[in-house]
Amino acid sequence: MDLKLTEEQRQIAGSVEQLLADASDSARMRRAAFEGEGFDAALWAQIGELGACGLHVPETHGGLGLGVTELVLVAEQLGRRLACVPWLESAVLAGTTIQSLNDAAVAARWLPSLASGERVFTQDIGLLASAPPAVRREGANWRLDGVLAVVPAAMAAQWLLLPVQAGGERLLLAVALDAAGVARQPRVNHDATRPVARVSLKNVQVPEADCLGRGAAVDRALERSRRLTAVVLASELVGVAQQCLDLTVAHLAQRVQFGKPLATFQALKHRCAQMMVTVELARSAVLGAAREFDGDPQEGRSLRLATMARCLADDAARYCTQEAIQLHGGVGFTWEFDPHLYFKRAQAARSWLGTPTGWREQLAAALLDGAAA
Repeated sequence: MDLKLTEEQRQIAGSVEQLLADASDSARMRRAAFEGEGFDAALWAQIGELGACGLHVPETHGGLGLGVTELVLVAEQLGRRLACVPWLESAVLAGTTIQSLNDAAVAARWLPSLASGERVFTQDIGLLASAPPAVRREGANWRLDGVLAVVPAAMAAQWLLLPVQAGGERLLLAVALDAAGVARQPRVNHDATRPVARVSLKNVQVPEADCLGRGAAVDRALERSRRLTAVVLASELVGVAQQCLDLTVAHLAQRVQFGKPLATFQALKHRCAQMMVTVELARSAVLGAAREFDGDPQEGRSLRLATMARCLADDAARYCTQEAIQLHGGVGFTWEFDPHLYFKRAQAARSWLGTPTGWREQLAAALLDGAAA
C-alpha cells in the first residue's frame, strides 16, 4: 500500500501544525485545561475558520468533502498539542454518525452548522456504565428521564446525540443541552485536557423532528462511526507518542552528566530508537486503515483495520509516555514538565470506544465466526 501523502494533504497537516504551534503551546494548553474547564473557545473558532470541523463533510453541506486520511492527519497534530477542543467528539464522532444515517434531510439540517464549528455536538458513548434513560412517547414528543454518568465535551456542546431504546425500537435523538430539564455538572477527570460531565435529564421533551434515525439504520450508523472514530483516535495517540519522543530527545540533548549530553549515551539512544520504531509502526497502521476507510471497506475488513490501528496506537502511546517520564529523570514526575499530561491522555483514551482488549475480543469472535476472514 502506498502511504505517501499528496501535496494537498501535507499542506493540511502543516497548516494545522502551524496553527497549534502558535495558539496551543504548553502554556496556553495548561490555561485552557486547568483554568478554562478544558475548552479553548478561541482556538475552536480558529479551527472552524480553517475548515477542520468539516473535513469529511460533503461540500453540499458546507464541508470540504475530503476523507479519513485528512482526518487522521489533523488528529495527530491535535494529539501532539493536547488541544483543548471537542474536535473528536463533534467533527468526527457526531459528524460521522449523522452522515452514516444516509438520510439527506437529516444531513441537510444538521451538518452545515457542525461543519462550520458554529454548533458543537457530542455523543453519549457509554464511558461509564449506567442505567439507560427512560424513554416514552408523550404527545408529539419523546420524554427523557435519567442520568448519563459521563458524557464527553458535554459542557462545551450545544447538542447531544443520544441512542435510546423506546419499547422495541432503537432511536437516535438529538437533545438540546440547554433545553428545560437538562442539567450538566462537570466531573473530575484524569485527563483535564478532555473534560467530561454528568448530564441529568428530567422530563426533557424531544420533538419528533429531532429524532434523527430509527431501527437498524441507527445501529449501523453507530458502529460505522465507532470504527472510523477509533482510527482517528488512534492517530491522536500517535501524536501523543510522537510529542513524547520529541520532548525526550530535546531534554536528553540539553541535560549534561559526566561532562557529556545525555543524548550521547548509547543506552539512552537505544531507548529513543525503540520509541521511534513504535511510533512509526502505529502511524503506518493508522494511515493504512485511513486509506482503506476512504474506500469504504466491507464489514469484516473495517473491523480488522480499526482494531489494528486502535491497539497499535494504544501500545505506542502507553510505551512512549512511560519512557518519556523515565528518560526525563526526576523532573519527569514534576508538574512543571509535560510528560505526565501526555501519560494521562494515553491512559484515559483507553476507555474510549471500547478498550484495546475489547477490540481484540470482538475481532477474535468475528474471525472465529468467519465474518472477518
